Amino acid sequence: MKVKKIVFATGNHNKLKEIKSAINSFEIIGLKDLGITDEIPETENTLKKNALQKAKYIYNKTGLDCFSDDTGLEIEALNYRPGVYSAMYAGADCNAENNILKVLQELEEYTNRKAQFKTVIALILQGKEYFFDGVVSGVILKEKSGKDGFGYDPIFRPIGYEESFAEMTIDQKNEISHRGMAVKKLLHFLAIV
Repeated sequence: MKVKKIVFATGNHNKLKEIKSAINSFEIIGLKDLGITDEIPETENTLKKNALQKAKYIYNKTGLDCFSDDTGLEIEALNYRPGVYSAMYAGADCNAENNILKVLQELEEYTNRKAQFKTVIALILQGKEYFFDGVVSGVILKEKSGKDGFGYDPIFRPIGYEESFAEMTIDQKNEISHRGMAVKKLLHFLAIV
């Protein structure tokens, strides 16, 4: 079976843009393209369960093959918080800036700044569920650096690099990022099914 198009179950414009730039072997359909503006539930306590919850919601609504992801920033000194709660770490009505400030404040007294980003992709293809993940290790910077990217990108520098994710181009980030790794696994799977 050759996949020609698939729905990416996200309302996050930045994630959609990043995924579209990484995938050119088939068409990625965004929720906006389908006229879906629902607030998709994310009430589970693990990245895997959240990703599946979002994919199931869109699959059940449309009947179309789809995938969704959930991503968390895990910081060693903070007992791997914010983790699954990364998007709303500073509160329900917070934005990326609020989340970054909270992390930087909580890390002020720590010298250990080790962290990792983890992404889990849940794919529903012809009613069957599949999962793909990616992890990238790095450190949390003491202040923001760079203007590109989104979320925690300005304060995350991957191991082996001098730049934060926010200082990299989308293509550079996709090459090494957690989401990029998970997407590569997804693409490999879709190429052989």
